[in-house]
Amino acid sequence: MRAAGAGLTFRPITDDDLPFLAGVYASTRAEELTLTSWTEAQKAAFLDMQFQAQHAHYRKYYPNADWLVTMHAGSDVGRLYIERWPGEHRIIDITFLPAFRGKGLGSALLADLIDEAGAVGKAVSIHVEKHNPAMRLYLRLGFTVAEDKGVYDLMVRPASSF
Repeated sequence: MRAAGAGLTFRPITDDDLPFLAGVYASTRAEELTLTSWTEAQKAAFLDMQFQAQHAHYRKYYPNADWLVTMHAGSDVGRLYIERWPGEHRIIDITFLPAFRGKGLGSALLADLIDEAGAVGKAVSIHVEKHNPAMRLYLRLGFTVAEDKGVYDLMVRPASSF
């Protein structure tokens, strides 16, 4: 995987990365938690519990995935979890810290992932929350909704349509 044009590099996660990864996760929930009357301690406990559950779920259901910290200019800026199945590449999670969103990094990374899968004749798929602002990006890159999964849509981009 390159994303070199965007200056991205990757490294496998370690247990030492869990606090960082929990922070990346928490950044995706910050806006919705402003709507609660919870204390900061309650929010932190909720986010920790949710991160731990998500992490365990991902590890259980995607046992052969690559679990990567995304880096830019030597700093940790996000996470990329991807499993390469025989028929498709499943992006499990792609998230950047807020300061690195909207700068083209996600577009560059997704283009590289699409190219990588396409080079071996595979589709790319990802579950996307219906109200995720990144939905527009996925649609622009040729993903379509393959299945309504309730809160999420399973989106797929065929290998042949780039």
